[in-house]
Amino acid sequence: MGAPPLCGLPPLDGELAVDPLSRAAAADDFGHHARHYPRAVLHPGSVTDIEVMVRYCRDRRIPVAACGQGHATNGQAQAEGGLVIEMGSLRGIEVREDCAEVQAGARWSDVLGVTLAHGRTPPVLTDYLGLSVGGTLSVGGLGGATHRYGAQVDTVRELEVVTGAGTRVVCSPQRRADLFHAVLGGLGQCAIITRATVALTPAPPMVRRYELPYPTIGDLTADQRRVVGDGRFDYVEGNAEPAPDGAPGWRYTLEAASYHDGRTEPDDALLGDLSFERGAEEIEDMTYLDFADRVAPGVEYLKWTGEWYDPHPWLNLLLPDTAVDGFTASVMERLTAADIGPSGVVLLYPVPRALLGTPLPRTPDTRLVFLFALLKTATPGPGVPDADAMIAANRSLYERARDLGAVRYPVGSVPMSRGDWEAHFGDQWPVFAAAKRAYDPAGILAPGQGILA
Repeated sequence: MGAPPLCGLPPLDGELAVDPLSRAAAADDFGHHARHYPRAVLHPGSVTDIEVMVRYCRDRRIPVAACGQGHATNGQAQAEGGLVIEMGSLRGIEVREDCAEVQAGARWSDVLGVTLAHGRTPPVLTDYLGLSVGGTLSVGGLGGATHRYGAQVDTVRELEVVTGAGTRVVCSPQRRADLFHAVLGGLGQCAIITRATVALTPAPPMVRRYELPYPTIGDLTADQRRVVGDGRFDYVEGNAEPAPDGAPGWRYTLEAASYHDGRTEPDDALLGDLSFERGAEEIEDMTYLDFADRVAPGVEYLKWTGEWYDPHPWLNLLLPDTAVDGFTASVMERLTAADIGPSGVVLLYPVPRALLGTPLPRTPDTRLVFLFALLKTATPGPGVPDADAMIAANRSLYERARDLGAVRYPVGSVPMSRGDWEAHFGDQWPVFAAAKRAYDPAGILAPGQGILA
């Protein structure tokens, strides 16, 4: 916190905050565990502000991190002694016929609110819409429609970025493709996303949502493979919750949805060959907006109880199909509700690898991969491990999964060495490292990821 002040600053359209409260806020994130205090916080009034401040920091070897909604869990968008750029002031949205040009600080909830007025929607949405566009595109962006459209990064047509050299560049698969592919899923290492052109699809008026319970992981994943393989649902995810009424173990649920126009409803006969526990299923119809934003009321409740502000040492893994049943069953057999905290969530759902067309969100080398996420909350209480213990457990599980061919979906809290990152990127490491040298020659961007430490 004692870094020297910034001197000789360029004129800005926005604001550069150096007060203790602004710096302390930028030294926190949704994880509420890692804390790295910047020297200053930029609230840009324009993309030009980002260009000139990145050049200023480049010349002085001052680290820079872009921050969207601060939903990282381990300091990924922090910069000790550096500059944090709060992207939320850049949130413009413009809808065209089949795409939207969106500034990186916009939240996906904002994007959806604008596109629905045009009868359109981004094809892939994350479960929580309060995340920034630049934030999810920097890691990949997975959701229940990924089995149809790939990750959010696979729906991007063009990017505007500011490189680590302080240069504004427009890139796409046809124009500066090396930079385009180094930025999408590139964890902020080569450039700061300032604008993205994302594809849109027609938005359905209504959704029929199914919650189908299963007694075991193997039963759940078998049906997930079936429904992803034949494409019967528009949305497919899955989760685990502690068994009801105090019973031991876990209850597994396939969450699926079929979109419809409100006049011709889906045929529930599509459930006929699935092996869920009959009589315990839940089926409801809702508007598409209510479905897409259904996590929002739960978030407001957690903010009201205060649990939203507790540490969140998450673990997010992408498991090869060949290992998912055995690994997850062994984890869940030993996992207790206290191990993930009172508002913790367990996710498990399939992702077809062929639809993931961008190189840097790394995945196992199997036709189907599964996202397995332990979204932990270290709320103080009897039997609940603290954040340090949860992070240590994450590292142990990561090592077990890695040895089975898994990789991290890198939004969680797992200590990683440079060697770990090289293994994570695999055959893409030389390409990624070359892009880093080319576009961030001073090595100032996104130090909180710890990739080049």
